[in-house]
Amino acid sequence: MTDYQTKSGAARLSVVSNTLLVALKLAVGAFTGSVSVLSEAIHSAVDLAAALIAFFSVQAADRPADEQHPFGHGKIENVSALVEAVLIFVAAGYLVYEAVHRLAHPPPVRGLEWAMLVMLISAVANWLISRHLLRVAAATDSPALLADAHHLRVDVYTSAGVLAALALIQLTGLRLLDPLIALGVAALIFRVAWSLTQQAGGSLLDETLPSGEQQRLKHVLESETRVLGYHRVRARKSGSQRHIDLHLLVDPELSLREAHQLAEKVEDDIRAAFPGAWVISHVEPATDEELAVQEGEPGIWKGRAPEREGLPRGPQETR
Repeated sequence: MTDYQTKSGAARLSVVSNTLLVALKLAVGAFTGSVSVLSEAIHSAVDLAAALIAFFSVQAADRPADEQHPFGHGKIENVSALVEAVLIFVAAGYLVYEAVHRLAHPPPVRGLEWAMLVMLISAVANWLISRHLLRVAAATDSPALLADAHHLRVDVYTSAGVLAALALIQLTGLRLLDPLIALGVAALIFRVAWSLTQQAGGSLLDETLPSGEQQRLKHVLESETRVLGYHRVRARKSGSQRHIDLHLLVDPELSLREAHQLAEKVEDDIRAAFPGAWVISHVEPATDEELAVQEGEPGIWKGRAPEREGLPRGPQETR
């Protein structure tokens, strides 16, 4: 099964699950008159919208590059993740509004057993599906599915919070417990939304790769002894894809064919370490002049400093 099929199947499962939960919560909320259950129905509707966004963005992001999009469509997933983060903020804001309103006017409810059963079903279902989405997102490196998984995980917390509030209300008759727990859950939702916003926004702004991936790339470059230096290393993430370009410094005595073959090998090694990565390299002669990396030069790190004895000097130094 391809990554696309795996991601598409996971996104489809999320859509089906959220559709059923929205219908169930709306029906039970109308029957019991519970504002908590109705608010959870709206929250699940936001989850459904997020799941639909993830489903369509996964399909669009995996389309091959074309004339208008020569770097592919990977950033569609990042845009999707950002939209989902905004939806989580909206859901959290709505929960705060409802909680504050219920603090002032605690509503009467009936049939709490049915409401608690629905919340339990919702929490368990979303926990299982979010676990599956997290596994698929990690395996396929999909930011859209990761955002959808976090969205569902938040719904687990909100459903569990509402369940606890309903149980305590039934045991104690203290209806103020419901809005107080809802406010605590809303704080968790805001935290998740902010984290997703940072992740999605960083990729959209071409933020460099995480330090762990930088070290993996550095290890690949320094494992090839014929590469005497490297600089202007630029690497970014677009959806589940990575785009890497860099300058390789090699022995000036290498023939054009040998230098090209070395660059191809390095690129293949990088693709092995980062499957599906787009890699572009530029070969330069390793003269003293080229090895002197400028302070302001962009890149993940400056070129390593190999032994320079015996290396040819640059044209300015031979005059």
